[in-house]
Amino acid sequence: MGKRTVAACVVAAGSLPLAAAGQNPAFDAAAARRFADLALACVHKEYPNKIAHVLSSDADVKPPRELTPAFCGCFDWHSAVHGHWLLVRLSRTFPDAPFVPAARAALAASLTPAHIAGEVAYMNGAGRADFERPYGLAWLLQLAAELREWDDPQARAWARTLAPLEGAAAARLAAWLPKLAYPVRIGEHAQTAFALGLVLDWARSTGHAAMATLVEQRSRDYYLGDRDCPMAYEPSGQDFLSPCLAEADLMRRVLRPREFAAWLGTFLPRLPRDGAASWLLPATVTDPTDGKLAHLDGLNLSRAWMLEGIAAGLPTGDPRIAALRGAAASHRESGLAAVTGAHYEGGHWLGSFAVYLVTGRGLPAKQEEGKR
Repeated sequence: MGKRTVAACVVAAGSLPLAAAGQNPAFDAAAARRFADLALACVHKEYPNKIAHVLSSDADVKPPRELTPAFCGCFDWHSAVHGHWLLVRLSRTFPDAPFVPAARAALAASLTPAHIAGEVAYMNGAGRADFERPYGLAWLLQLAAELREWDDPQARAWARTLAPLEGAAAARLAAWLPKLAYPVRIGEHAQTAFALGLVLDWARSTGHAAMATLVEQRSRDYYLGDRDCPMAYEPSGQDFLSPCLAEADLMRRVLRPREFAAWLGTFLPRLPRDGAASWLLPATVTDPTDGKLAHLDGLNLSRAWMLEGIAAGLPTGDPRIAALRGAAASHRESGLAAVTGAHYEGGHWLGSFAVYLVTGRGLPAKQEEGKR
């Protein structure tokens, strides 16, 4: 959006060590730059834009920059949110990288009190009770968590600015979950398992005990009794999340390792115990210019981090770990190779999934510590 004034940036000294992020050391600042460039190219790119917008009157006919002024780029609201998360994550990880000044400037341009007040007003508008629920709201909380965890003066200021929208998103989810009688088990945005994992990580990171308790209890309500998840039915043609793996990746956050190991034995009873990685093959995208078909590139990335998370949630020495990590490696390779930015259909969002994977954002602390 050329009319937006980009604020001056401030470079901070704090960083997130590579090992603390659970990363492969080969992922350095030079490798991170291509993902940062994808987000920088879209967070203020207003068009093309797909808005999920309820019109109550003619007065609601407005361009994206007026409807949701902080997150009006990257084709849709949730992609704009996790595009901003990407910039925070990479700036925190590589504080001295050449892309950081531009990333900070982009964040400063978006995360202003006026823009966030506009976002809160929009979210709380009539007819928007289900706006970006749960996927976009969960990513908004992840953005807030990343800012709160960053030991940096500018990040602390952005976190304070974002807090009203963070609170509105959390309140929306807290009001919804007690009423949600059944989980949503699809491979796209409405899926509950993936979103609950992000929300639980936020709640624990920020000390929101009430939300952590709520998510843990609803996760048990929804999933503890599940048996024999049909992995043979996956993927559906437009999935970017695995219904089965996302559920397991959530439950390893909720259950203790031994309890999780037993639950996983009934939930995915055919997981190999001989280390074979071929039990789950990466999905194939036949047309990367088709936005829905390109979802499968994201599926490979999200499967990779979910498989790594499931493996990390098992007790040391569990015979299923090698097969989980082997499948994760093949999905990681396939998914990362697809993040080129050649087509905006994938370029506006795949970078965020790649960064979530390569920085180990969702991994449990014990695995992060093991890689230091």
